[in-house]
Amino acid sequence: MEVNERRVISVIVVNESSVLSRITNLFSGRGYNITSLTVAPIPDSKYSRLTIVTSGSVKVIEQITKQLHKLIPVLKVYEHADLVEKEMAMVKFPVSENIADISTLCEAYNGKIVNVSDNVIITMVADEPKRIENYLQLISRYNPKEIVRSGAVALER
Repeated sequence: MEVNERRVISVIVVNESSVLSRITNLFSGRGYNITSLTVAPIPDSKYSRLTIVTSGSVKVIEQITKQLHKLIPVLKVYEHADLVEKEMAMVKFPVSENIADISTLCEAYNGKIVNVSDNVIITMVADEPKRIENYLQLISRYNPKEIVRSGAVALER
C-alpha cells in the first residue's frame, strides 16, 4: 500500500493572467487536493513563486511535478525535501481577555500583538505549520473571535 505524505512544491512561473487558473485546473482535473496555496511575485522580476502544499504517494507527487513542468508559463518546479517552511496566523480576541497571557503565548510562537482597539486585540504569529496548529489549539481558551491563517511558504536549504 502506498502512503500519502504531505509534500511542499514550489513553482516558479511567468507572472501573467490565467497562470494560477491553469495550475489549479491541473490539480482538480486529476483529483489532487491542494491543502495550501501561496502566491507572491519574486522581487525585481517578471516571475512569481507558488508554494503548494499537497499530499499523495511518491507516484502521485512525481506525476504532479511532471505535469507542472509541461505547463508553458512554468519555469521551474521544486519538490522540497530539505526546506525551511513557515506559516502565519492572525487572531482577533475580545479586549476583555487577558492581554498579558495572550502576548506571552504569541511571543512563544514568534509573534506579537499587532493591534489593540476599544473592543478587540489582534495578534500575529509566524512559525512552522505544526507550531501554528499548536498555537491555535492553545489560544482557544481565550475565545478568539476570528482566525485567519496564511498558506505555507518555503525555501529549500
